[in-house]
Amino acid sequence: MSVADFMTKKVSTVTPDTKINVAISIMKEQNIHRLPVLSSGKLVGIITQRDIERATPSEATSLSIYEITYLLNKMTVVDVMSKNVKTVNQDAFLEDAIYVMRQSQIGVLPVMNDDELVGIITNNDILDAFLDVTDYAENATAVQVFVAQDHPGIIFEIGEIMKNNDLNIQTLMVTHQDALKIVEIHVDQVDGQQVVNKLSEAGFKAQEAKHYKEQVSDL
Repeated sequence: MSVADFMTKKVSTVTPDTKINVAISIMKEQNIHRLPVLSSGKLVGIITQRDIERATPSEATSLSIYEITYLLNKMTVVDVMSKNVKTVNQDAFLEDAIYVMRQSQIGVLPVMNDDELVGIITNNDILDAFLDVTDYAENATAVQVFVAQDHPGIIFEIGEIMKNNDLNIQTLMVTHQDALKIVEIHVDQVDGQQVVNKLSEAGFKAQEAKHYKEQVSDL
């Protein structure tokens, strides 16, 4: 999975000389929280809602609304933007973007193709990517297989059991809890209990697990 697969491609931008109140208006109108800053087509910074809040007088200020408005009309993006911007290449793996965001404790990365801004990826984009990869929107049931003693070929063995019983795997992912490996497979809703039974007969510890959306639909 590459960053380009999940980034937001339509990106609103501002220039360094854009007035702060204009940047605020763009964010409000488009319901976004950050704007890349371009100068002559080159990325030179990023301005976020937090940057603006830090630069704006607090509610405890003695300034009047007219004085605050005057300050906002005078201030430009270059006065408050972050100039040291972390970026990611469009061809990078999605997990590379996640790593950079976690290490830098930021929630957004401008996406570049060489020196050209081609998109932006945010925490929400990454959450959407996870739901997409796990086929969360599809009608499926999750079956968890708990593997205490891992060994080569374990996924093949599970696949063979599914194949031999004409059971379909929609998606499969593997997670770890300390030394325990958990293989989560999404199967057709009507097959959930049968999958658990067949895996259990083969010596696996398996259970059917309902997602939140399924729990809500049962209410």
